[in-house]
Amino acid sequence: LAGFEKRMKWFLDHRPDLASHLQYHHDSHQVVGGQYLLSVPSKEQLLRVLTHLLDENQFLSPYGIRSMSRVHQDYPYVISLGKEEYRVDYAPGESNTSFFGGNSNWRGPVWFPVNYLLIEALERYHHFYGDNLKVPYPTGSTNYVTLRQVALDLSNRLTRIFSRDSSGRRAAHGDEERYRTDPNWNRLNLFYEYFHGDTGKGLGASHQTGWTALITRCFEALAGARK
Repeated sequence: LAGFEKRMKWFLDHRPDLASHLQYHHDSHQVVGGQYLLSVPSKEQLLRVLTHLLDENQFLSPYGIRSMSRVHQDYPYVISLGKEEYRVDYAPGESNTSFFGGNSNWRGPVWFPVNYLLIEALERYHHFYGDNLKVPYPTGSTNYVTLRQVALDLSNRLTRIFSRDSSGRRAAHGDEERYRTDPNWNRLNLFYEYFHGDTGKGLGASHQTGWTALITRCFEALAGARK
């Protein structure tokens, strides 16, 4: 750790323009030799962010984290420039505008790259803060859990997209009956580009293995937690 401390001191001394936007924590009591966390949000800022992120009326969906808060369904963001009015609404599925070809948007659906990065970040924060840091989950409840437990539950919500329910239906396939009952189709899982923020239905390209295959990481994490 001596070399790390030396490099960190150099960074803090020589790049105050960047260091002023970062949080640098050292806890010598967590593990032998100490532990360091270099992060953008402070602990207090992190907790404030999580109150919104883990709110089921905002970002927390039954199938992961939405790319935009559901609040904007009732309160769209509107800006007027001259005689023109521009607005951003909550759109949990296909785009409601012609931007980006009209079939891809970040206005409410669940995207795997974002969810995966959030899960990894929560795991790292838990590694540093440990079991002493707990948050209400979902926001507003009396159920306090660690950040690792939040990460595991987010993984679980993502797996619901692909797992069969009691009727054999997978959320990713919506109400397509052949994927539920036809033996030629009911074992098929498609790697959709993104997923409906409220129903988990797969949207966009159905061969997006470049990032949607991260679901295997979620299944692996859940299996490991059960051991």
